[in-house]
Amino acid sequence: MNLDLDQISVRQINGVSALKEGELHAFGIFTVKDLLEYYPFRYEDYRLRSLSEVKDGDKITIQAKIAGIPVLQRYGKKSRLSCKMLAENWMFTATWFNRHFLKDQLTAGREIVLTGKWDQRRMQLTTTESEFPDKGAFRSGTLQPVYSVGGKITQSWLRKTMVQALQQYGDMIPEILPQALIQKYNLMPRKQAIATIHQPVDTKEGQEGRRRMVYEELFMFQLKMQAFRALNRDRMDGVVHTVDNATIREFVRSLPFELTDAQKRVELEILHDMRSPYCMNRLLQGDVGSGKTVIAAIALYATVRSGFQGALMVPTEILAEQHMRSLQKLFEPFGVTVGLLTGSVTGRKRKDLLASLQMGLIDIVVGTHALIQEDVYFRELGLVVTDEQHRFGVNQRSILRRKGYNPDVLTMTATPIPRTMAITAFGDMDVSTISERPKGRIPITTYWVKHDLMERVLGFIAREIDQGRQAYVICPLIEESDKLDVQNAIDLHVQLQQAFPKYRVGLLHGRMTPGEKDEVMRGFYNNELHLLISTTVVEVGVDVPNATLMIIMDADRFGLSQLHQLRGRVGRGAHASFCILVADPKSEVGQERMQVMTETEDGFEVARRDLDLRGPGDFFGTKQSGVPEFRLADMVADFEVVEQARGDAAALVGDASFWTSPSYAPLREFLQKEQIFQGDLID
Repeated sequence: MNLDLDQISVRQINGVSALKEGELHAFGIFTVKDLLEYYPFRYEDYRLRSLSEVKDGDKITIQAKIAGIPVLQRYGKKSRLSCKMLAENWMFTATWFNRHFLKDQLTAGREIVLTGKWDQRRMQLTTTESEFPDKGAFRSGTLQPVYSVGGKITQSWLRKTMVQALQQYGDMIPEILPQALIQKYNLMPRKQAIATIHQPVDTKEGQEGRRRMVYEELFMFQLKMQAFRALNRDRMDGVVHTVDNATIREFVRSLPFELTDAQKRVELEILHDMRSPYCMNRLLQGDVGSGKTVIAAIALYATVRSGFQGALMVPTEILAEQHMRSLQKLFEPFGVTVGLLTGSVTGRKRKDLLASLQMGLIDIVVGTHALIQEDVYFRELGLVVTDEQHRFGVNQRSILRRKGYNPDVLTMTATPIPRTMAITAFGDMDVSTISERPKGRIPITTYWVKHDLMERVLGFIAREIDQGRQAYVICPLIEESDKLDVQNAIDLHVQLQQAFPKYRVGLLHGRMTPGEKDEVMRGFYNNELHLLISTTVVEVGVDVPNATLMIIMDADRFGLSQLHQLRGRVGRGAHASFCILVADPKSEVGQERMQVMTETEDGFEVARRDLDLRGPGDFFGTKQSGVPEFRLADMVADFEVVEQARGDAAALVGDASFWTSPSYAPLREFLQKEQIFQGDLID
């Protein structure tokens, strides 16, 4: 799939310097393929309009003639430039802020194209962008893509670079969908669709380009699911676990708490699968704090007592360390050995651990991606558990699974997903749901306050920390943005360091390296940091029982389910915990969303209300944990396409010619590249 473009460095595009290449890497863009598949999230409409058809407050682009002498006013370092304009028979004023350098270019009679917000009462256009046709205006009359940018990557530079990439490499974009499917749904050719998404002539063409690529994304995802299912599911050569009920009951009685009815039901479903000759491939979903980890522990204990080894793969080192400590505590009375394998385990220590694992001296290993490295061998792997499964692709789960001879697989997610949605989204898995919270869990009290009460919020933080507790403060952005008036993590970190000079204040965000993130999180876990300023990277992470306060700035910028995930970071210990949402939502829906958070702690109810309030288009955003992440597709808004793609993929995988016909070679290459199968597995 895109094999050639996937091997061409983005540095080969004219205009991409070594410095810009490094900046693009921060966005996950390394190759030409990566760049061409970095799609805009919306479009700026620069199509020309008439003042006779616009409404007050509209953002518009109009062509006018300069009809007056520009007036420049200065206020310290800031400036205001205004000039009379004539469009058709309308006289109005165009105003620029901090664009004093334009004054000499505003000569009477010259044509100009203006984009900005229209004020009907004042007959004034607050201009954000302007260009002169005699200089070769390139935006006017077009739909311009808007990309997610930051650092030294600007919107205009990325637009120009995308155009250049299409000119240089657009003809190399391969077609990967079978012609039968392209004809069935009347889809645009792939080459044209990608170009159209970046440079649509009009809205209709842009929609057609998106429709093609949405189908392709969902079809390729479902193809992985269905191929994985066909090759691994319903095979009578799985691990048969022979543990008896009495052994499991003894372990469950040793737990420091009683299982809920939902946990008991899920436990029986998993043990039933493990005792069968089929390969278990089960998704365990449950709300934050619903007790998924203890179910995983029971399953791991069952595999050890059946004479096998178990592996638990998690996304971060600090989470791996936490799980290892928890499992050691649970298993110590039963003589079960637990090892830890992460990127930080090196040298002699790593060699000894790998040798012990291969000889069967370690019963259970907890680790990160380090578990799927080539030199990791098990004596007899019986069960693979992955936590926060959305962080690992099907291919990574496949690699770990191949470390044993068809071991059972249990994957976990903390995001409540409607059951029918989960079954479709994770077509290769059975689904179990924990719908209850553990007994004795102290509820988290949630408040919604506006920004003008921030002083009281700071007082609340001080009281909690002075009592020996810790607090999180979450921000939507890493750095300041001209587009969004929201608090950002870096500025807030500086402000709170000044506000609380006697406290130790940490900073965590997505542009830090994994090692830097782990170091900060470890400091917070060990109570070396009192206050942690973070973006949503902390959303799914370690349990810090001493953290009792979660402050979420500009909470109306987040989805309800995401707010619920963040709230679940506190309330893990014996002390009362609080979540404070700081937000000034302008709309009734925004206000109602804040109200929902103060009314319920039930993740499934939050998810249901989120869907009702936000509409299907936003329910599963790219930040939504537990759900497959797509560049364009939306699991709810495009659910009909998900179903079509699943049916098409299942039919194709079930057709014997799929595995042999030359016409399907690109799809087989894709599956091999994704490590769904190795070539020698196919007859």
